[in-house]
Amino acid sequence: MSTHVIPSRPEFAAILRDQHEFAVAGRDTLGNRLNGWFDRLMIQSGADLAPAMLLALCLCSAVACGGLAFVVQENLLTTAIGALIGAAAPLVTAVIIRSRRQSEMLKQFPAMLDELARAARTGRSLEKCLALVADDTPQPLGGELRRCTRRLDLGMSITDALGELPLRTGLASTNVFVSALAVHRETGGDLVKVLERLAQTLRTRIQFQGRLKAATAASRATALLMLIVPPAVLAFFIFRDPEYLTNLMQSEWGFRVTIMAAVLQIVGSLWVLRILKSSGQG
Repeated sequence: MSTHVIPSRPEFAAILRDQHEFAVAGRDTLGNRLNGWFDRLMIQSGADLAPAMLLALCLCSAVACGGLAFVVQENLLTTAIGALIGAAAPLVTAVIIRSRRQSEMLKQFPAMLDELARAARTGRSLEKCLALVADDTPQPLGGELRRCTRRLDLGMSITDALGELPLRTGLASTNVFVSALAVHRETGGDLVKVLERLAQTLRTRIQFQGRLKAATAASRATALLMLIVPPAVLAFFIFRDPEYLTNLMQSEWGFRVTIMAAVLQIVGSLWVLRILKSSGQG
């Protein structure tokens, strides 16, 4: 009895889901890295919003803030600054939402691992244990786990079903968790002890990060203040005198100093934000 093999059609591989990614795999350019950062921001923030809609909100916010600045000041430079602030506001909001979501998931992770270890102790299969734990875990971590269990129901392996979990959460802990389950599936071993030790390690790390944040609270507040004060002072002088920045930029000395200050402010902001992000990753 002959069997007919249906050929694979890659162009139809993603027909059942919407594609909302701007980055192109395998392209190492600055624009593609920015697109990748934006894609990860939208995924990890958990916002039920298409990336194109967020860009539309940035455009609308830029027009609104720039128009308001023009009505108040009637100055093109002030209008450009207002439009820039308005365009950045939705992105900053998405970053804050992502940070809060990641903190909440990090707090839920040790309890989830304990429950998974208790379920594994009863002799159930790993797939059944994951489905049970996913149903009992609240949002936002529960939603990501239920997404993984739906992929398991479609016949995917543990490694493939959980492969997107580190990307969707943005937590290093999920990467360790997925690696531990993949190693257990390939080599075997005592899964209960692995999960219990991983849960204890995460609790210790969370406690250490809490003590670290408490010890460096003053330093982080000072760093954030240094980032906020220069733009605030500039905004004060601009709204006090609409022609202040225009007159400053007309002189050669003022133009060079202003550009240098803006570049140093941007570099310092990126540096401080990177330090704060690396100290708060889980």
